[in-house]
Amino acid sequence: MRAAVLEEHGEPLSVQEVEYPEPTADQVVVETEACGICRSDWHAWRGDWEWMGISPSPGQILGHEPTGVVADVGADVETLSEGDRVTVPFHLGDGTCPYCQNGHSNVCETSMPLGFIGAAPGAFAEAFPVREADFNVTKLPDGVNFAEMAALGCRFMTAYHGLTDRAGLRPGDTVAIHGCGGVGLSAVHIADALGAVPIAVDVQEAKLDRARELGAAATINGAEVDDVPGEVYAANDGNGADVAIDALGIEETCQNSVRSLDRTGTHVQIGLSEGDTGGNLSVPVDQMTLQEIDFHGSYGMPLVRYDELFTLIERGTLQPEKIIGERLSLEDAPETLASMDDYETIGIPVITEF
Repeated sequence: MRAAVLEEHGEPLSVQEVEYPEPTADQVVVETEACGICRSDWHAWRGDWEWMGISPSPGQILGHEPTGVVADVGADVETLSEGDRVTVPFHLGDGTCPYCQNGHSNVCETSMPLGFIGAAPGAFAEAFPVREADFNVTKLPDGVNFAEMAALGCRFMTAYHGLTDRAGLRPGDTVAIHGCGGVGLSAVHIADALGAVPIAVDVQEAKLDRARELGAAATINGAEVDDVPGEVYAANDGNGADVAIDALGIEETCQNSVRSLDRTGTHVQIGLSEGDTGGNLSVPVDQMTLQEIDFHGSYGMPLVRYDELFTLIERGTLQPEKIIGERLSLEDAPETLASMDDYETIGIPVITEF
């Protein structure tokens, strides 16, 4: 089968023939119908996350936002059959640890990040295996198509989990979203659809234009103002935001996010840092203490929350397809990934041809 393979960090992926996967007893093999290209793939491709123990070796197949059709079923798998339309979380859990058992599979003790380590080859390929398939693989409702499910795969669901579960978003809340890549635009759409008031911040007008199309009540070009938090206050009648998201993961956006909050506000960290930070960003702790600001992380979404998300999509309340940027072929993956050096992608690029 064909796959886009990492040969060296920072060098173009190589589209080549590799062996078709054979499932072990607990696995299924999924033939890929669509897979998003995410900034997390870019981080892995650059070799950013050695401090986390996630630095893919040569030969790794990236790709962690997949959806497809079950093609082969391991001997011990009980709930899945060939031909099932399915999706897979990027954080593959074991199904047995206390976190998996208590509804927090996204932070499983032995999580295997799909497409980032050799034991979990990714979905920039015609097919990929999935461990503990009875636990990790979810069947798609008829009303959810492959491309929009790939758009859900990491960024959309992380934004949804961050807003609804971590921040406790309520209708009428003001949400300042710092960074309008795929996850930031997903947050804009979700906040608007759930009755909140999104304020979008970025340094590229094209991305702010897209944010306005997705429901942003106000936009701020961070390259054109000296005081981003002050502009958030100005856009919100002199008040800080109730919720703020750092959707990029650099010190400037993290600090701007916290400083744009009103008293008792909630910051949600979604963007992960680049390699030279070692995973450390400074935050204004005095402000957080004196104003009782909450700081939360959001990483993927627990499997038990999928049904709620599917219901909102089937009703038309949420429309992840709106976040899709380009639809690509597998051959486009190397160039598209490299273009993220300059933040050139708008929305979520999705591979739909393998």
